[in-house]
Amino acid sequence: MSELPKIIEERKSSRFPFDPDKPVSKENLKKILDAAKWTPTAHNMQNFEIIVVDDNAVLEKIGSIKSRISEEFLRENYEQLSFSKEELMKKKTGISAAMFPPEWTDPAKISEAVKKASPAPLTQSIRGSPTLLLIVYDSRKRAPASFGDVLGFISLGCLMENMWLMAQSLGVGVQILSVFAAPPVETEIKKLLGIPEYMKIAYTCRLGYPTASYPYLRVRRDIEDFTHHNQYGNKGI
Repeated sequence: MSELPKIIEERKSSRFPFDPDKPVSKENLKKILDAAKWTPTAHNMQNFEIIVVDDNAVLEKIGSIKSRISEEFLRENYEQLSFSKEELMKKKTGISAAMFPPEWTDPAKISEAVKKASPAPLTQSIRGSPTLLLIVYDSRKRAPASFGDVLGFISLGCLMENMWLMAQSLGVGVQILSVFAAPPVETEIKKLLGIPEYMKIAYTCRLGYPTASYPYLRVRRDIEDFTHHNQYGNKGI
């Protein structure tokens, strides 16, 4: 149990390419899926299915599907950017603009960048990953009395964290890919993998072993910044 705080703190998104020739062992994959099994879900609905893709031929077919960058994503992403290390450390939230192409970080250029951008194959997102976990849920169901199925989506977040922490403890890299849930991409994926129409893709976990590491600055707010003691606005504990 003493390892848990360290695992939580060191968990990170692995953004570099993974080694396609270094598969995730069945033993480690089973441990990650076992962590998924024990996910806390609203009303114990366990309203998720996980599609494991580790066949090279299937990965190639998925990789050939193309997606377009979303202007909505770029503009909302811009709000989370810091343009210097000092700014990021001061804000304690968001990410560094250095992680993106310059045309994605200038509001005046975003529309033109989207127009000029060609559809990109998902190979650019998969980046050599030997294993993908596609998380799908039944869109016909919701947690009882949960408007918009907020509790159901929270459950899917708990699922993500359970698997991610287990993978971290095993030295397996993880990156969450939201592009698989984009409507045009989701349609193609569902056809390819035989996913029923009523099932929706929540997100995809890209698993593997990074070929490099990028020491990007990870920032977090201090406890005193987000806690309120007995009354909102009474900061700290």
